[in-house]
Amino acid sequence: MSAEPTNPQRRRLGAIAAAALAARIAPARATSPIRVGTTNSLSDVMIFIADKKSYFRDEALDIAMTAFNSAANMVPPLGAGQLDVGAGSASAGLYNAAARGIRTRIVADKASSQPGYPANKLLVRPDLLANGRFTGPASLKGMKIAMNGQGVSNTSTLNTLLTSVGLSYDDVNTVDMSFPDHLIALQNRSVDASVTTEPTATAAVRAGAGVAVTSDDVIDPGHQIAVLLYSDEFSQRPDTATRFMRAYLRAVRFYNDALQDGKLAGKTAGEVIDIITEYTPLKSRAVLAAITPTGCDPTGQVNAASLQRDLDFYHARGLVPTKPKLDNMIDRQFINSATRAQP
Repeated sequence: MSAEPTNPQRRRLGAIAAAALAARIAPARATSPIRVGTTNSLSDVMIFIADKKSYFRDEALDIAMTAFNSAANMVPPLGAGQLDVGAGSASAGLYNAAARGIRTRIVADKASSQPGYPANKLLVRPDLLANGRFTGPASLKGMKIAMNGQGVSNTSTLNTLLTSVGLSYDDVNTVDMSFPDHLIALQNRSVDASVTTEPTATAAVRAGAGVAVTSDDVIDPGHQIAVLLYSDEFSQRPDTATRFMRAYLRAVRFYNDALQDGKLAGKTAGEVIDIITEYTPLKSRAVLAAITPTGCDPTGQVNAASLQRDLDFYHARGLVPTKPKLDNMIDRQFINSATRAQP
């Protein structure tokens, strides 16, 4: 008959059993870091929150972030499997890549114009309001409007506004420049109006260079501005991809808790502002407290109807000659799986 284990032996056996149980319950740590692309912009904040708050580590995920100059530059490495996750705008470039067979999957909202939290604002020079030249959207006809490129979200915003009053995109004169240059162009009166994002929009209003007459959340409620992208190869790892999404959605909730009255003024705002100043070139807390932050759907779901409207517009303008099938690009399996398992 074997002897009864001593108390120290019982404790060691108990520890071994607990460790074995934890190993069965805890997700396996990824063997290599998940390669995540960002543009170090405000709409990347959910990824930064998930990193800073250890949400990725809670899911046993190691993250390696790489900064890109633009979201368009992420598409080739995503298609080649050199990048696992991308974060950027759903622009004409993304759809043209898909039409060429470069497959990426749109898996979640990254920035959208939720009520009170627009991505783009229509700014008009104050003198044009004072002298009666601008009286509403219909009076945009013939005006020179600053944009930031073709086939991006603010062009679709402007088109939606123009068509709502019986105008077409060709009824205005657009000029492309960087967003910071919008402020200068309004100040020197080389443009009449602009469709501008933050923080330049608030800076222009504060400088008296422009008046915000309407915004994306009014023009096109729920407009899908930026999306989270998975590479096709990463999507073939459903457990890891779902755990990434679970961490991401925790960050979405934390971010939305920072939103109040159109500002970063909610209960988590202080931490969110700290994270933005740590991870992005925007270092001014005063600026971040003043701007209107972009919204994000609290469930993380993408607005497929909005994406389709933008794609149709880009196609009509000749910017996407061959339209890919959007249903083949949007993949909701990961967000649905992560939502079912949310803590």
